[in-house]
Amino acid sequence: MYNDFTKGRGLFEVKISTKGRYALRLMIDLAQHDTGENIPVRAIAQRQGISEKYLEQIITVLIRAGYVKSTRGHTGGYRLAFPPEHYTAGMVLRLTEGDLAPVACMKDPENPCERNIICPTMYLWCKLAEAIDSVVDSITLQDLLDNIPVNNGITDSESPLELQCAFPHPE
Repeated sequence: MYNDFTKGRGLFEVKISTKGRYALRLMIDLAQHDTGENIPVRAIAQRQGISEKYLEQIITVLIRAGYVKSTRGHTGGYRLAFPPEHYTAGMVLRLTEGDLAPVACMKDPENPCERNIICPTMYLWCKLAEAIDSVVDSITLQDLLDNIPVNNGITDSESPLELQCAFPHPE
């Protein structure tokens, strides 16, 4: 019954959407391939395996926020507006995801859950939100660039890369 209650409602899941993940990949790609020249969206799409149309939608959001600069014309394309150490993962994720609250009842401070004062789990959700914010706000694009996994010459088709975290994952 517990699983039926939570299933499909996202009440106990923190998930980053494709848009958020792709926005981070796009920003990292712009930083990684910065030669001082503009980078065409086609080149980013090919390297990242993401459709140009979807990347253009994401780039529009990043341009409006002032994170990315664009230039039209023959030598047109995109580049970061600031150095990679200026941007945190939290900045990009909040721009594309909105709130990173771990549960729906925390998403709207103007209309908090009617049970938040007596909720026995609110302490947990607050601590989890603090932890999420602490992590995403402390990791910059430069940190992500500095920690790109290396595949030691193995192609993606031979063996998928797995990032090993320092903590065990439940099965």
